[in-house]
Amino acid sequence: MSSIYDLHLDRNPANHVPLSPVSFLERSAEVFADLPAVIHGARRYTWAQVRERSARLAAALKSLGVGRGSTVTVMLPNTPEMVEVHYAVPALNAVLNTLNTRLDASLLAWQMNHCEAQVVITDTEFGPVMYEALRLLREKHGRDPVVIDVADSEHTGRAERVGSHEYEALLAAHAPLARLDGPADEWDAIAVSYTSGTTGDPKGVVTHHRGAYLNAVCNAATWTMPHFPVYLWTLPMFHCNGWCFPWTVAMLGGTHVCLRRVDAANILAAMREHRVDHYCAAPIVHNLLISADPALRDGITQRVRGMVAGAAPPAAMIEGMARLGFDITHVYGLTEVYGPASVAVKRPHWAGESLSEQTRLNGRQGVRYALQEGMTVMDPETMTEVPADGQTMGEIMFRGNIAMKGYLKNPSATDKAFEGGWFHTGDLAVLESDRYVKIKDRSKDIIISGGENISSIEVEDALYRHPAVAACAVVAKPDPKWGETPVAFIELAAGAQVTAEELVAHCKGLLAGYKVPREIRFEPIPKTSTGKIQKFMLRDRAKSAQAFE
Repeated sequence: MSSIYDLHLDRNPANHVPLSPVSFLERSAEVFADLPAVIHGARRYTWAQVRERSARLAAALKSLGVGRGSTVTVMLPNTPEMVEVHYAVPALNAVLNTLNTRLDASLLAWQMNHCEAQVVITDTEFGPVMYEALRLLREKHGRDPVVIDVADSEHTGRAERVGSHEYEALLAAHAPLARLDGPADEWDAIAVSYTSGTTGDPKGVVTHHRGAYLNAVCNAATWTMPHFPVYLWTLPMFHCNGWCFPWTVAMLGGTHVCLRRVDAANILAAMREHRVDHYCAAPIVHNLLISADPALRDGITQRVRGMVAGAAPPAAMIEGMARLGFDITHVYGLTEVYGPASVAVKRPHWAGESLSEQTRLNGRQGVRYALQEGMTVMDPETMTEVPADGQTMGEIMFRGNIAMKGYLKNPSATDKAFEGGWFHTGDLAVLESDRYVKIKDRSKDIIISGGENISSIEVEDALYRHPAVAACAVVAKPDPKWGETPVAFIELAAGAQVTAEELVAHCKGLLAGYKVPREIRFEPIPKTSTGKIQKFMLRDRAKSAQAFE
């Protein structure tokens, strides 16, 4: 039924503009034109220069036929060009597909074919693998995209061109677009990002301009980020579009400090030289900083704030970062919700708690982002919320504007993910009395031993509390009596020594007997480029490999 408020009060260009993070670049170029935007080795760009370069790239891509619904695939490390594609491609209403730089040629070819890549932008460091991937794309899939090479000034190793265009020459040949407008419809796709594909082909997660805009704003609100942050790119920008931080930094007129190689020395040197005050990373990167030579931290006198996500952070990591004086915020999410979409909001009274209690509180997955409409823990069978008792386990679910459009060309998976009007994460958790969520495990990682559920994360937390343990992962091993028993894979800290028996005794002091690992294996732990442990590979090992010390 219409009302008086529906009459002669229509949307028009003056009062309604589709939400898109592209607008953040235009504003910073207008308002903060002279301020630093990008630092990369000897290269320095202001916001006016980044806007011009992005607008030249957009013009070049437009001349190659890129427009609404076109896919532009990039194979780039954290460089200025990776920043620029996050502004230029969405400005054309095209879709950005960022490739994981550690994938093999066959999987790269599969992904480029699946998203129907029209243009590919690749760093010359990845020439050999991209040459093979593009060959497979042509010969196996019949697709031949336009390829643009990026020769980064900071790359000193092997370089191989595979494209018909060179990035800088292409920018120089095109006048910048007068304006970077973004989409006519904020529901239009802004990116497609592929999940890991540990159980079959990867799924292409399609996100939209509205969600990217809102999550970029949420990042700033969640972290209470000030204007002009100096943000260090320790997180790969190919991972969930850098958790939307390419757009957050633009919104705040901050500085992107690019980092081509991630190691403790490079991170701490950049923090010292550029007065970095914000960075994001998986737990493994934070652990690198904890175990680094303390001398590498000399000269870092500013307050440094880190965001951790990508895996449940061990309590030992949170405690370790606190002892370094770094302020850590724990967030949680998935590719399907643009990266982080919940946060362990720190309440004022927590500061008065003991370090161990602060660690417990901060280690939870927390509550929904301010602009995410819903997050809770439900029984996936009945779609009812579990009691807030900290004991009853269910599945974490999200709903709201910070959720994907769906999976590309996979309607059955999309329908399953959104059953009951909520996005199903597959993560098992409890709801505590203050309604903060505490994850227990991925549904596939729960170990069921003799009918009892064992959280692999709980066992890993116990192992991480031993000073000799640098990295660990616990998975199920088939057992004829118990069905499954926990087996732990361990990487030791530099110079540390410990026996399996000592670690078992350590765990017995912290865990119920049935949760203690039955085997300890000292083996390298496979990880993704973003630091996530690849447990599916360890489960395969556990089925056949013998323990050794």
